Amino acid sequence: MIGLGSGRLDRIVAVGAHCDDIAIGAGGTLLTMCLARPGLRVDALVLTGGGSEREQEERAALEAFCPGADLRLTVLKLADGRLPAQWEEAKAAVEELRARTDPDLVLAPRTDDAHQDHRGLARLLPTAFRDHLVLGYEIVKWDGDLGRMAAYQPLTPDTAEQKVRLLQEHYPSQRHRPWYDREAFLGLARIRGIECHARYAEAFAVHKLTLDLGTCDPGTSPLGE
Repeated sequence: MIGLGSGRLDRIVAVGAHCDDIAIGAGGTLLTMCLARPGLRVDALVLTGGGSEREQEERAALEAFCPGADLRLTVLKLADGRLPAQWEEAKAAVEELRARTDPDLVLAPRTDDAHQDHRGLARLLPTAFRDHLVLGYEIVKWDGDLGRMAAYQPLTPDTAEQKVRLLQEHYPSQRHRPWYDREAFLGLARIRGIECHARYAEAFAVHKLTLDLGTCDPGTSPLGE
């Protein structure tokens, strides 16, 4: 596998349509980054669940998924499953998020996600974060929309297990769902790991990526690590 390093990460943005989207799609990546970079600033935005038990779950969960980070979380009260009817509110929230941070990386849903709320939020991101690297995370679901991904973050076995444990621990409101279990989360991580020569991994879609292949230290490869 060809590796592309990110350089120094000081600020990241993570967005989700629902509480638990960020943790399911990129929880292992958040754990990896935050443990490697104490003090990393994480600005997180969730469009639905504000004022409910789901917001309480999300706050506790993201604190656990972002150990040692400067976490700044906003959970709004938009109606679940109704994002097209609340486009102006969602767009205003994304623009307000952009106004308060200039991140090195954005974690967001995929633009081809089958869930209309996920897909709608993903399509809003480039209108505000126009010059930023956006990685589109995946969420397993009944619709069967998993596809061929472009980027992978390998996860150690300990990190993969910790992600599953935190999902089960912090989102009790979701345990009744037939797909919300250890086998589903670890199974997808194992498949993505196979695809990138790792034990486990999280995979991401990339819409646009600018390369800088002309600047590297003598004797080093611009692509390798």
